This record gives sequence, C-alpha cells and structure tokens, in this order.
Amino acid sequence: MSNEGLVSVVIPNYNHGKFLDQRIQSVLAQSYERLEIVLLDDGSSDDSVDVIEKYRNHPKVSHVVINEQNSGSPFKQWTAGISLAKGEFVWIAESDDWCEPTLLQYLLEGIQQDSDCVISYCQSYCVTGNEIKWQSSHRQLSEIVKGNEFIRKYLCPNPAIVNVSMAIWRRKNFALIPRDFLNYRFSGDWVFWIELAKTGNVCINGRLLNYFRKHEADVSTGAYASGLNFVEGLSILDNMFKNQLIGKKAYEHAYKKNFREFRSVADEISDPVRTQVINRFRNPLTSRKLFYKIWLSAVWRAMKGRK
Repeated sequence: MSNEGLVSVVIPNYNHGKFLDQRIQSVLAQSYERLEIVLLDDGSSDDSVDVIEKYRNHPKVSHVVINEQNSGSPFKQWTAGISLAKGEFVWIAESDDWCEPTLLQYLLEGIQQDSDCVISYCQSYCVTGNEIKWQSSHRQLSEIVKGNEFIRKYLCPNPAIVNVSMAIWRRKNFALIPRDFLNYRFSGDWVFWIELAKTGNVCINGRLLNYFRKHEADVSTGAYASGLNFVEGLSILDNMFKNQLIGKKAYEHAYKKNFREFRSVADEISDPVRTQVINRFRNPLTSRKLFYKIWLSAVWRAMKGRK
C-alpha cells in the first residue's frame, strides 16, 4: 500500500489511563480516515495498558509497544513511534489531549497545497477539567509562511505550536533534522519545530480544533514548578541568536519577557535552579548590561508601586 496521504498517528502514553479512551476515540472519529495508529506505553503504573489492549486488534492500529521501564523522556517516545511510522505524514497525538473530528481534514488540506510545506497546525484550547483556561489564535483561517519567517515570528519569544497534538508534519523531513531535541527534558518540542521549520514552509490554520489538557501530572506543569522551563528556554534563545535565526531586538525582547516571568515565580524555585537562571540573565549574548537594565527597571517599578 502506498504511503501517499497516509497519516501515522503516534500516541505516546504514560499514566494517562483515565484520558486514553477519549484520546483514541477522537482519533478514530476523524473525518479523514486514511490513518494508522501507533500506540506506545512508557511503563505506566495505572490502568493504561488495559485500555491500550482493548485496541490492539483494531484494524487502524498498526503497532502496540509496551515498555516495561519508563524511558525518562517523552521525546524518546516520539522518536520510537516515528521509527515505526509508515505514513507520508505524522501526527503525535498526546494521550491526555483530544480533538475535533475535522482536525486532520483541515491540516491535510493546508500541507498538501504546497509541496514545500513541512508543518501544518491549527489552534488549541487549553483546558483544565471543564474550564477553558486560554486559547491560541491566528488572524487568518489559513496561510502558508516561509520556514525562516515562521521561526522569527512564531517561534520567538515562545513557540506558537503550544502543544504537539495540534500539528502534523512530513515524515521524510525527520531524517533531515538533528536529534538535539532529545537533550531537553521539557523544551524538546520547541527545538523540534525550529529544526523542522528550517527544512520547509509552515501552514497555519486559524481554526480551534485541538484540546490541550492541563493537569497536575502533565510534563509542562512539573517543568514550570521546577524552573526548568527558564533554564532550557534561555538556552534555546541563545542558540537561535547565535545561529542568526532571530535578530538582536527579538532576542533581547525574549530575554526581558522571560525575566519578567521569572521574577514572579523566583521565590518558588529551588536555589540551584534559581542560580542557573540568574547566571543566564547576567550573561546574555548581546550586552552584559541588558540584565542590569532589566533588573534596575524592575526595582524602580517596585519602588514606585510601594509609594
């Protein structure tokens, strides 16, 4: 069977048993039906494997892989799933998210209109329980952006692809990118999108088709609580600037934004991580004075606020 138009849906799971049925059902309910599903479990201790086993013999399920021990990285699981994928396109559908039935239909319409398009993504709701916490947005229903422009405008100061479940991409381009994203515990997806965008164009769809679930057990919540997001995020910004993917103005703006966010949570972060972050702010790649300008500005505002 030709892989043209086939979407490989990689569902990496770890202890998301209570969300897993909804995730898999939302994939099976897609209006675009030419897909295969790769189910992965990374050593779950809940009932995840029981849920997965219910789908083992489903005609759309091509692989089921159950790890006895946890790999320690969601990005290692991405790579494991991609290695089994046969489709022209890959969709990493995280196990605690779900989506509208038309997600694949619209994303494929976007990526297939341009042979140089490597990523296609929609917008996402961020949901906690039954509450919509926030949502991403784009002003156009659909537009294609050159890869280098996408990196400048939509991957700095933070990635516009806030959740991997909201995007599909061309599998052949995975062979063209380095595996640096595996070196990150939290921000590997940001590096992944940067490297993929270097290889082609990006289609941005303005429709809200994805539901990104936030809860205490998700990866990002733990990273924000530990301060790891600042350590890794500032490192990525440094690399983007060194490799001339962003200019000085965007780089300094991103550092200032991160500093403002860091000040609001610094007291909650452990001393070793806090020290790492402060040292990065003290040594930006543009001007060492930048940190002190930010610091003095923050102190001045705080003093005015106390009057």
